[in-house]
Amino acid sequence: MRSVLALCVFLLLVTLAASFGAVFQPGEWYQALRKPPLTPPNWIFAPVWSALYLAIALAAWLVWRERPGWSAPLALWTGQLALNALWSLLFFGLHLPGLALLEIGLLLALVVATARAFSRVRPLAGGLLAPYVAWVAFACYLNAGLWLLNR
Repeated sequence: MRSVLALCVFLLLVTLAASFGAVFQPGEWYQALRKPPLTPPNWIFAPVWSALYLAIALAAWLVWRERPGWSAPLALWTGQLALNALWSLLFFGLHLPGLALLEIGLLLALVVATARAFSRVRPLAGGLLAPYVAWVAFACYLNAGLWLLNR
């Protein structure tokens, strides 16, 4: 029962982060920007992020099951989740792509650190974060391209 409750908590935390980020929609400002090559269509982001958020929650839960309670890997996880939510505010909410680029660079570093820490506790948990690492790296490229093309 405790394990199911922990899974629900991790799912709730990623849902809160996703919900916060979803408040800041691309809108007309984003539509007017010049886009870098390989920019995907807007419709792709919701399903990709839904799958990633599920993997992010499951990875944290697997680590928690190995080390119940607060741990350094889960502290990294919490930090990356906060940065994940903050990016949408900076980029879409405040229209600060340069600052968002710095922030997403930190996010990528923290996601990589989290994946490594998770792999040491439970390899599957680190593996679940691999698509997230790849997507955030791609998002860094997109953010950099948007900033460079529109400054």
